[in-house]
Amino acid sequence: MTVHSPRFDLRQYQREWFANPRKDVLAGIVVALALIPEAIAFSIIAGVDPQVGLYASFIIALITAFLGGRPGMISAATGAMALLMTGLVKDHGIQYLFAATVLTGVLQVVFGWAKLARYLKFVPRSVMVGFVNALAILIFMAQLPQFVGANWQMYAMVAAGLAIIYLLPLVFKAMPSALVAIVVLTVVAVVTGADVKTVGDMGTLPTALPHFQFPQVPLTFETLAIIFPVALTLSLVGLLESLLTAQLIDERTDTTSDKNVESRGQGVANIVTGFFGGMAGCAMIGQSMINVTSGGRGRLSTFVAGAFLMVLILALQPLLVQIPMAALVAVMMVVAISTFDWGSLRTLTVFPKGETVVMLATVAVTVFTHDLSLGVLIGVVLSALFFARKVSQLSQVTPVDEVDGTRTYQVRGQLFFVSTHDFLHQFDFTHPARRVVIDLSDAHFWDGSAVGALDKVMLKFMRQGTSVELRGLNAASATLVERLAVHDKPDALDRMGGH
Repeated sequence: MTVHSPRFDLRQYQREWFANPRKDVLAGIVVALALIPEAIAFSIIAGVDPQVGLYASFIIALITAFLGGRPGMISAATGAMALLMTGLVKDHGIQYLFAATVLTGVLQVVFGWAKLARYLKFVPRSVMVGFVNALAILIFMAQLPQFVGANWQMYAMVAAGLAIIYLLPLVFKAMPSALVAIVVLTVVAVVTGADVKTVGDMGTLPTALPHFQFPQVPLTFETLAIIFPVALTLSLVGLLESLLTAQLIDERTDTTSDKNVESRGQGVANIVTGFFGGMAGCAMIGQSMINVTSGGRGRLSTFVAGAFLMVLILALQPLLVQIPMAALVAVMMVVAISTFDWGSLRTLTVFPKGETVVMLATVAVTVFTHDLSLGVLIGVVLSALFFARKVSQLSQVTPVDEVDGTRTYQVRGQLFFVSTHDFLHQFDFTHPARRVVIDLSDAHFWDGSAVGALDKVMLKFMRQGTSVELRGLNAASATLVERLAVHDKPDALDRMGGH
């Protein structure tokens, strides 16, 4: 496995640019073509002109090509980020969106320097699989509106596009089959005059490069109060999607990436796009998968995607507007099918029930809310609950009667808030032993709830006149018990009277 050094390595950086030039260029061209309708659609979702999403896609792709930590990943305007902007644009206008985009970038740079990406390890594999499968479903569902009111020509062209993408590689691999499908279907649509929707039908395209403009908002605390909540949400959702996408590409390409560098790169990209009339963006799972499946691996593919996007819009717009949406729909459907983890369906009955529930819950929440961050959050919370329940079941209390009439309770396992209920009920307070030893040599106390449960056990025996001795506490547990316990305090029975 190729490992990227956390320190800057010029030779490694050069390899990330030029190790795979031909495939990177061709893959980038395919991505650029697929970026246009999505950038326009996301602009509409956010309630802004199409050029805002297109400018963002162009700028973010170029900057992350240079500063990102995951070569080959495509970042641009996204649907998840667009959904979070609608209220701000509606209530305060587009200038506040530009200001929020700049602040989003600043927060992401701070998060990157703080190395918050390390917490990605708390996202379990079952959540990752659910995240990937939900994205595949959402990508597929996003193509369905194109069929509303469509004629037979639309269906025929999509079917032809799918056939080219899947069958061409069997006999010809010099060019990405997705690019060939787009070119062929465009030629067919123009020559035959097919009655199908084209890229030009999606909205008005810009005719000039973006220019620098400082957001026209008052520099006051009131403005900060308006944009900060939106910027914080955008920064967290953007980093979550970007880092999960980077991890997915790591797995698909058998390489690793620097997630903290990626966080800072995303931040710089959003700062710049906010000053050039663009909306906040992040990594795009669909476009990234198009890039990878088309052979893109290096930074050059990301750069070409952004640069060729502007070339298409500014220099080749007369040709661009004639590309049938059917061609792009076929490409995205193939991406959805290849993104879905079909192996996860075969293992539904093999994996532990808890992991299966987590995966299905992540998919369901993400698909029904169209909120990737919420789906991942629910998955992580469920995983934590199942893990806590499983660990709590590993603790046990075993009574052993000694010849001198002493009863020893041998406690094993991890004691924390989930396990305290079972811990309490494993002691027999009706046994006539005059002396009780609680042996904690094989136990560990993690929180105040566990110490509180120990207090209840100790004091209940003490009220009965039973002599109680604690034995075998490890150093960490002893420190916690000494700091929080009340059973060894002079007024312990009064303080715990309510228990």
